[in-house]
Amino acid sequence: MAHAMTIADAACFGDVVLLAVPWRTPEALPAPEILKGKVVIDAMNPYRADSGFYDLGNSTSSEEVLKRIPGARLVKAFNTIYYQHMATRGRNDLPVDDRHAIYLASDDEEAKQLVSRLIEDIGFAPVDTGGLREGGRHQEPETDIYNKTMTGREAREFLASQTAQKS
Repeated sequence: MAHAMTIADAACFGDVVLLAVPWRTPEALPAPEILKGKVVIDAMNPYRADSGFYDLGNSTSSEEVLKRIPGARLVKAFNTIYYQHMATRGRNDLPVDDRHAIYLASDDEEAKQLVSRLIEDIGFAPVDTGGLREGGRHQEPETDIYNKTMTGREAREFLASQTAQKS
């Protein structure tokens, strides 16, 4: 049975916390001390209220979020997939490589592995884009993977080809 909670109570409740609030509302984030040591999934994108995106300079949105909640074990994920695909494309009956890709990035390998297992458990293919800086850049709105439908295999091949082109 579900019941209403405050943001703080919800963040205290679990070991993994999903941030899925408008990026421009830092007051909606739980207090840093509540999230210290917890795996926090950042599903947000830096959209402005008046359209467009915040200019973050040389930083990524997840690096900025981590500044707001130091001590959290941040993983960027679930921010590049169309919300209707989340509801309809999970397929536990398919091999992981043939499932719809969900990208993730983190500087915390253990947290990244935990979130990868969660992604697989709900029927998707986790695709690692790297750390918060480089991986976060791959996942930003208007990039080549943002809101694009690919299988896990296609996504890994695409990212490998992008890396090869830069070399």
